[in-house]
Amino acid sequence: MSTPRNPAAAPTLGHSLKHLAIHLITPLLMCLGMALAYLGAFHQPEPHHLKVAVVGTTQQAQGLAQAIQGKAGDALDVRTVADRAAAEQQLRDRDLVGAFVPDARNPELIVAKGNSETSVVAATAVFTNVTDRQGVPLHVTDLTTPAEGDPTGQGLFFLLVALSIGSYASVAVIGAAGAGLSMKVRALVGLAVSLAVSVIGIVTAGPVFHVVDHDLAAVWALGWLYSAGIVLIGIGLHSFLRKWTTLVIMVLFVMLNFTSSGGIYRPELQNGFFGGLHGFWTGAGFLEGARSVLYFDGGAGLGGNVVTLLVWLLLGGAAVVAAAMYEGRGRRPVETPQEAEEEMEEAVAV
Repeated sequence: MSTPRNPAAAPTLGHSLKHLAIHLITPLLMCLGMALAYLGAFHQPEPHHLKVAVVGTTQQAQGLAQAIQGKAGDALDVRTVADRAAAEQQLRDRDLVGAFVPDARNPELIVAKGNSETSVVAATAVFTNVTDRQGVPLHVTDLTTPAEGDPTGQGLFFLLVALSIGSYASVAVIGAAGAGLSMKVRALVGLAVSLAVSVIGIVTAGPVFHVVDHDLAAVWALGWLYSAGIVLIGIGLHSFLRKWTTLVIMVLFVMLNFTSSGGIYRPELQNGFFGGLHGFWTGAGFLEGARSVLYFDGGAGLGGNVVTLLVWLLLGGAAVVAAAMYEGRGRRPVETPQEAEEEMEEAVAV
């Protein structure tokens, strides 16, 4: 004999729809945020003060530089450099995107694709127009050597994506499943997780796919700094934001992070907002630091990139300390098993 159902125990249609609507807020906000961020950053790449040079001190070279600048306006920043050696040095310092060597029969554009292939494409288009009017082909010389497994130079960006996902997905798990642990223990677990994330990243990018073919230790160290900053910030914010932590972390380390990292377009091809973020956002610190290590012998601004990563790590430490103080006042969040399970499922889903 079956047990009769209790109508009072069953949720009403209105209650069920309200519960569903509340849970749909987060994915809809993510959809809106991703659309605004990615379309805003990538929908119309145009040069903005793209730094190029004409090699030579003759009146002809200076006149060519002035003519290109006059026609391009703010799209280009055209200068002249004394000779080829000076041009190559500025390219290795990442102060130039391309340097044009005029020649009636064999004009040449010197570039460093390790800096950004999309920026090089833009510079090549500029000087191809010049050589087309001469009726001669443009010869392009790349000063950098791409890794065996990364001929387009995009592999480091996908390493950034892997490190980011491993880091921010761990935040919700530590915050929810580790809610019974002290903040100190959660922070130590977070550092251990970030170590594991960075090791997974460098092993797959290095020996497995050969995107990183030398200086593995240096790139790994940058990856650990990057991952640890994300994890500590997330752990700290979780005490205050709880179920909204995943959305906020997505905004900080996906929507604003990937778009400003320079992995697809560097600042000279983006609008002012995302180009401005590139100067101090953590993803740009990792990606540009890794590029400097792999393609520019550890120069070209590596120190500044390391400082950027350290600042974000310190922000993570500050967030953890603030959360520990907050919880120490008896405000430690207590989640029901259902809330914890929903939060972990949401983190894994994104």
